[in-house]
Amino acid sequence: MFLEIIKAILMGIVEGITEWLPISSTGHMILLEQVVKFNASEEFMSMFRVVIQLGAILAVVVLFWGKLWPFGLRHGRVISKPSVWQLWFKVVVATLPVLVISPLDDWMETRFYNYITVAAMLILYGVLFLLVESRCIQPRVTRLEQITYRDALIVGIWQMLAIIPGTSRSGATIVGGLLLGLSRACVAEFTFYLAIPVMAGASLLKVLKFALSGVAITGTEIAVLAVGCVVAFVVSLAAIRFLMGYVKRHNFTFFGIYRIVLGLVVLAVAAVTAMM
Repeated sequence: MFLEIIKAILMGIVEGITEWLPISSTGHMILLEQVVKFNASEEFMSMFRVVIQLGAILAVVVLFWGKLWPFGLRHGRVISKPSVWQLWFKVVVATLPVLVISPLDDWMETRFYNYITVAAMLILYGVLFLLVESRCIQPRVTRLEQITYRDALIVGIWQMLAIIPGTSRSGATIVGGLLLGLSRACVAEFTFYLAIPVMAGASLLKVLKFALSGVAITGTEIAVLAVGCVVAFVVSLAAIRFLMGYVKRHNFTFFGIYRIVLGLVVLAVAAVTAMM
């Protein structure tokens, strides 16, 4: 059991870092799973890869609680914050496209969770980051409240593309937001908020499907899931703070280059694996 816990810690670290940085958590998970193989059923692993994100979501809630909670106190009375309600309405609008495509999630995972797809998406979005950042255009939106419902919907449509393994949910939404004219800090923060309903919903569906599959969960698997979530939460706190500080001083060019290099590494691993 001790070895399985160590593996869960490693998975939690990778999830906590890669979920928020636009570098594809799936791509990193595929590479890590070549080294870290759990003694668990495939049904559990399919659920684990998604539910571990709950720890990452909690980090967003904790860090941005003041901006996300729509109620406050003034002179001892509970008040409503219209600006926060507006933000949540925009998050809901941006989430609608994902709800439309979510039934295809398992189908996509079954057919496209492989080296070639992941590598292709890593490289494609890496190139997109380089092209987008090569423009010398001043952003038209620098504050969250300036995001329109149209902007939110278009970012949500970009988020749909994350159903393809290797795309990166944050990578797709950030590229879409930058093309719309959102500032780097603004689109990064909005991306964090979009993760709350999307990832929470995906986790709930995975848990329900696992429960209905009839596969029994062991005590070790429960411990692995709990440890993975806790580690993902702690690491996410640091990753989110890092990204918000980074985008205030730098662009996303580094992440574009990193994605291209990682995509090439994934292809190399695929080639070596095929020859073994």
